[in-house]
Amino acid sequence: MRNQHVLVVEDEAAVRDMIRFTVDRAGFGVEVVSCGEEARLAVADRRPGLVLLDWMLPDISGLELARDWRSQDATAELPIIMVTARTEADDRVRGLELGADDYITKPFSSAELVARVRAVLRRALPGGEDAMLESASLSLDAASQRVAANGLAIDLGPTEFRLLQFFMGHPERVYTRAQLLDRVWGQNVFVEERTVDVHIRRLRKALSAHRCDGVIETVRGSGYRFSDTAG
Repeated sequence: MRNQHVLVVEDEAAVRDMIRFTVDRAGFGVEVVSCGEEARLAVADRRPGLVLLDWMLPDISGLELARDWRSQDATAELPIIMVTARTEADDRVRGLELGADDYITKPFSSAELVARVRAVLRRALPGGEDAMLESASLSLDAASQRVAANGLAIDLGPTEFRLLQFFMGHPERVYTRAQLLDRVWGQNVFVEERTVDVHIRRLRKALSAHRCDGVIETVRGSGYRFSDTAG
């Protein structure tokens, strides 16, 4: 069953109350904290289904928290949406590269917030159209949400898992960033095309430890293709 408990980490009381009201009205369980140390304790006590994480906190930055959670086995796949007033593209990319699954900038509408929460939770769900996908070097079990390269387990975040699952189910076809956003992130989700590049890099990095990163090919001027015909 999907964990619909959302942890809100936000030090501004007005913003915190607005997010709490919006998330609760959308039907999710919600817990709110106001600093990074409280967030760490909350996650350790009860792992949430998703964290809405403010970038600027009074004690620990949201980026540091995201990086720490990604480095620990128990929270490596914890879905995280960064919430911040920073609007520069480089800031958004930095947040995604350090572990966030999505990024929402203040001010934002209630509808956008709920859409992003639902989309990230949906991507974090195991399962899919195919229970098992295999290529020359990779195997992906959608039911258990496990990926292996030549029999060795690979740890992937929820978005990277969904990307690889889509690619392995549609090999040797070139997909544009817009098509990948539509098929992996879902329609009517507010995500920039550059986000695809960030998650492709994260997927390749995870695969590179097993010398499998070459399966995700960049097709200049078009997009990306999965090709694993070795052997």
